Amino acid sequence: MFRDAKAFSSFSTDDLQKAKQFYGETLGLHVVETPEGLELHIAGSTPVFVYPSSNYTAPKHTVLNFPVDDVEAAVDELNRRGVRMEQYDMPDIKTDEKGIFRGDAGPRAIAWFKDPADHVLSVLQVN
Repeated sequence: MFRDAKAFSSFSTDDLQKAKQFYGETLGLHVVETPEGLELHIAGSTPVFVYPSSNYTAPKHTVLNFPVDDVEAAVDELNRRGVRMEQYDMPDIKTDEKGIFRGDAGPRAIAWFKDPADHVLSVLQVN
């Protein structure tokens, strides 16, 4: 039934203009403004749709993951662009001083950060 459907992901925000600035200027994504919201055009994927919400609450989970060749270089570049990495000190996830987690399973390294609406995003290095 859905094998050939071109599915897309979406999430809400409390401020479309802040989202447009963050995703377009800070992260450098191609952002298209539509009457309904924003389309985030990410290389090799169907656009992600961001729409306004008057009763917005930030989710606790990661909404977008950006695979990168070098997570340390990506974190350094995000820091230069004014993005603050999240720090975690939990039993299963402990980040280093740069905000990078290196585990035994899963991606080789991953670091999390937030957009202006407190969505959790990540950069991850898989090999």
